[in-house]
Amino acid sequence: MEERVNRRWRLAEYPEGLPKETTFRLSVEPVPDPGPGQVLVRALYLSVDPYQRGRMHTRRSYARPMEIGDVIVGGTVGQVEASRHPAFPPGSFVEGLLGWQEYALSDGGDLRRLDLAPELLPASLGVLGMPGLTAYFGLLDVGRPKAGETVVISGAAGAVGTVVGQIAKIQGCRAVGIAGSDDKVDVLVRELGFDAAFNYKTAADVRGALLDACPGGIDIYFDNVGGSITDAAISLINLRARVVICGQISQYNLTKPARGPRNLTAFLTNRAMLQGILVTDWEDRYGEGLNQLAVWLREGRLKSHETVVEGFESAPVAFIGLFHGHNTGKMLVKVAEPRI
Repeated sequence: MEERVNRRWRLAEYPEGLPKETTFRLSVEPVPDPGPGQVLVRALYLSVDPYQRGRMHTRRSYARPMEIGDVIVGGTVGQVEASRHPAFPPGSFVEGLLGWQEYALSDGGDLRRLDLAPELLPASLGVLGMPGLTAYFGLLDVGRPKAGETVVISGAAGAVGTVVGQIAKIQGCRAVGIAGSDDKVDVLVRELGFDAAFNYKTAADVRGALLDACPGGIDIYFDNVGGSITDAAISLINLRARVVICGQISQYNLTKPARGPRNLTAFLTNRAMLQGILVTDWEDRYGEGLNQLAVWLREGRLKSHETVVEGFESAPVAFIGLFHGHNTGKMLVKVAEPRI
C-alpha cells in the first residue's frame, strides 16, 4: 500500500521587503500516527493573515519569530483523521494553530471543537475566529462605541475590518470604510451595510474624501493600515476620540523604519486616546465573544465574507496577495473537502 505523504510549507528565508515565493519551501514527509492522547488532524482550510509577516524576521515582537525551516505558523480548520483522545473522535471538525501542513498532530490543548455545518467551517477562521474576536473586543472594549458616533475603519474590506464595520452598525453607529478598490467599496456598502466607503487609491485627496464621508468628524478610528491614511484620519478626530491600532499593513514590508509618531498634537488638543490591541489580551473571554458573534450571524445582523484560494500549493501566493489587496474579507486556502 502506498504511503500517504504530508506536504508542509516551511520558512526558507527571512524576506527583505515583500515576501516572495522563494520565502517558502515545500517539504514532503510521511503522515504521522497519533500516539496516546494525540489527534491527527487533516487540514481543510488554512488561514492567511498579515500578522504572519511579522514573524518572518528576527526582530523582537509580541510573538516568537519563526526560525528558518519552521512550518509556517497559521490557523487551520480540519477534520480529525485518527484519534487517541476521547474529546476528539474521528470525523469531528476542529480549529487550531496547526500551521501550514496537510496533516498535523495535536495533544488537543490547542484545538477548538467546531459544532458547525460544513458550509460554515470557513467562518471559524474569520467572523467566528481570530478576526471576529479582534473586531469584537477591539471595538467594544477599547473603542467603546456609542449610538450616533462615527466609526472609520481603514483596511475596511479585510478580515477584521469587515466585522468592525458591521458591529459598529449593530451598536447604532455610522460606519465609514476605507478600501483599495471600487469592488471592495461596493461590498462594504451594498452587502455589509456600511453607511459610506471610498477607494483611497482613486481618491484625489484622502483627507478630503474622509471629510466628505465624515462631516461631523471621527469619534472612533479603527486602524488596520497605518501610514498616510492614518495621518489623514487623525487630523479629523473629535474631542475624546478613540483610536484603536489593530494592524499596520502598509508598514510590514518596509526596509527602513517609518517616520513617526505623527499628529500627536491632535491627541493633545482633543484629549483623545490611542491604544494598540492584541486579541490574546482577551483570551479568557473568547467564549463570550464567540457566542455573541454566533448569535449575530444566526440573526443575519452579521455576515461572513471570505476570499477562498484553491489548493494547498497556493498558500504562498495567497499570502503575498494580501499585500496587494487581493482579498475581500478573510483570505483562506482550501486544502480539501470534508468527509461527511
